[in-house]
Amino acid sequence: MGISGSPVLALASQDEERKPRPYTPSIWGDFFLQHQPCTPSQLLSMEERAWSKQEEVRRILLDTIAASSEPVVRKLELVDTLQRIGVDYHFRKEIDELLRDIHGSQREDGGHNDELYLVSLRFYLLRKHGYNVSSDVFAKFKDDHGNFASNDAKCLLALYEAAHLRTRGEEILDNAVVFTRSRLRSMVKTLDPELAAEVEYTLETPSYRRVERVEARRYISLYEKKVTRNDTILEFAKLDYNILQALYCEELKALTAWWKGLQSQAYARFARDRVTEMHFWMLGVIHEPCQSYARIALTKCFKLVSLMDDFCDNYSDTEEFEIFITSLERWDEQAAEKLPAYMKDLFIFTLNTINDIMEELKLRKNKHAEFVKELFIDAVKRYGAERKWRDERYVPAKIEEHLQISVASSGCMHLANITFVLMGDVTTREAIEWAFSFPEMIRAACTVGRICNDIMSHEREQVSKHVASTVETCMKEYGMTVHQAYEKLRALIDEAWMDIVQGCLDQPYPMEILEKVVNIARTMDKMYKRDDAYTDPYSLKDTITSMYVNPV
Repeated sequence: MGISGSPVLALASQDEERKPRPYTPSIWGDFFLQHQPCTPSQLLSMEERAWSKQEEVRRILLDTIAASSEPVVRKLELVDTLQRIGVDYHFRKEIDELLRDIHGSQREDGGHNDELYLVSLRFYLLRKHGYNVSSDVFAKFKDDHGNFASNDAKCLLALYEAAHLRTRGEEILDNAVVFTRSRLRSMVKTLDPELAAEVEYTLETPSYRRVERVEARRYISLYEKKVTRNDTILEFAKLDYNILQALYCEELKALTAWWKGLQSQAYARFARDRVTEMHFWMLGVIHEPCQSYARIALTKCFKLVSLMDDFCDNYSDTEEFEIFITSLERWDEQAAEKLPAYMKDLFIFTLNTINDIMEELKLRKNKHAEFVKELFIDAVKRYGAERKWRDERYVPAKIEEHLQISVASSGCMHLANITFVLMGDVTTREAIEWAFSFPEMIRAACTVGRICNDIMSHEREQVSKHVASTVETCMKEYGMTVHQAYEKLRALIDEAWMDIVQGCLDQPYPMEILEKVVNIARTMDKMYKRDDAYTDPYSLKDTITSMYVNPV
């Protein structure tokens, strides 16, 4: 790939009155060009042993399915363990069969004391897999005062988890969230340290909203301490985690080399150098080893989208941005001649990258390759409306008006749709067009991303000229303080999660497709849980170290 000119010199010659927002330099740099978490011989040995252990775990699962005498709660706990420990993707067929049998059976064979636990776990797992089970199953656990008749932390925790698979209008689950949150908070200090830590972690992020690979790394350590653990499952989970870690590092090696091809240090004046963080983000969406190329392609696409976002927000003027969009729509290198000098290399690098992805997809017999270009251009164009707000210092009067524009510019629909394209034959043209129409489920995932981002970016953005966020619109619409607006917006996030659950229950497309939309919302929650972790790379340093650097 040939790249001419010097972006460094070109940028240096730009108008000195431009004062783009300073960003922290990459904390990883070229680290992954050299890093290997294991040697090739160690990897081969792990893969051979993992294959053996995988078949042993499969036998455990099949025996559990076949055993009519096995308590339902044990079957459910096995599924929950395999999911939380991160190996369930190996056993999709078997897990689907087990849950289908449980859904078809009305048998509930828990004892009196743990019946709430059993009903909650059953409800949680079935709804998670798209079974539209009724929330009425919880009515019998309410006392005369409308409270849930339990003081057992394990049961209350299971109910709290289950209640987060609620949809709009399910008052019994709304009440369950409020009740269990209050009761668990009051109990924390009286619990043993490990259970107390799990309660606090769950109150911050319910299991359904967690990034799967992050949860796998955390849960392997917890599972190892359980006296009830199955050592075969534990060993397989460790091997599988370390094998995937080696694969992810190989992907980052290729991506680091690709990014260096842009001379990315030249864009540090206005853009976030976050290839490692972007790859982490994308593996939260699609983590399976068979989707290695999908992760690489997604990371490239959305690193470029991120660069365009920063370019639009922090450096280009309106005329330059419009020229860039027009050039993208023409999609040929000759269009670069109309661009300012400092933008030409970026434009050519972008064209080459997206063209390479489309060519690779065509070689893989992917029928939807051309959608990558269409979706990429659309993602960049969406920034134009927000830019107009910024230049006119316009603050939308209502959140609904704001979200009409800002949901589309969040990039979440584009992320979902390019993921669908990269998944290959499992995706139909109808599924791509469905996502492009912003159905309620896609819109909900976008809303989670937009509002989480706005809340965590709000304070930082006040120091420079910026697009009015949903925070400012909420303050304007309701006459609220900033912290009141945060609470109002967090309630909207909860409602968006209800719409995501509803989308899974409606099942317009296979769960293999829909779960990627859920994963996008999960990654948004993770990236913007406590701060803007994409902008501040130190926020993710420990997580990335555990994901890529330190084996289990």
